[in-house]
Amino acid sequence: MPAPKNTFKEALARGERQIGCWMSFADGQIAEIMGTCGFDWLVIDGEHAPNDIRSIRDQLMALAASPSHPVVRVPVGETWMIKQVLDAGAQTVLVPIVESAEQARELVRACRYPPTGVRGVGATAARATLFGSVSDYIPTADQEICLLVQVENRAGMAALDEILQVEGIDGVFIGPADLSTDMGHQGNSAHPEVRAVIADALQRIRTAGLAPGILGTTDEAARTYSDMGAQFLAVGIDVMILANNARQLAARWNAD
Repeated sequence: MPAPKNTFKEALARGERQIGCWMSFADGQIAEIMGTCGFDWLVIDGEHAPNDIRSIRDQLMALAASPSHPVVRVPVGETWMIKQVLDAGAQTVLVPIVESAEQARELVRACRYPPTGVRGVGATAARATLFGSVSDYIPTADQEICLLVQVENRAGMAALDEILQVEGIDGVFIGPADLSTDMGHQGNSAHPEVRAVIADALQRIRTAGLAPGILGTTDEAARTYSDMGAQFLAVGIDVMILANNARQLAARWNAD
């Protein structure tokens, strides 16, 4: 039995738009609820949410029966972290703050088994192989792993064209919050200078034959990025969705 097909990776390769949402509660029950909402993909955020490998595993388990594809964002592009989330069953990995082609090449190697990579061969006892029941996982896993790299500062933007030439990357995600802050527009990712850089980057990514992605936390931002050509587009964050709706509900009833 080979590794499961990565339907998200296949959709990106076909050029299909994929609408997603961020998950920052670090909770399996919340992930299960989010998996019923109709998103194409959901980010299990290991960078800014209070996740560890066990909570990431639990959310992967919670989404196993969902049509929403789990994307695990690791805190940083360390080989051992990537190895852990892949063995836990992730097939799509998002890596923040990628600033060079050399760094991108190392990330590709971290996602692949030898001889083309450095991923440790220990998944037989892990969830990725359903504890050994996926008998042909090791020879087939590499082709089903989807690697998304985040370019989100001036250094990354300067190296973008070189990063786009790295074989093994499936998509490039632009981080508007980090980018705008690094450009000197703290808290203002809608600044015209930032928007111009984002539009140019999304176009360059698509022209290179890779999938461009981004997060928009408002309807205006998400619509703007969609119009710019974002292919895998996150349109919200679960914590913000709850907080904003709860505040509106309280304000509405407190006003009576």
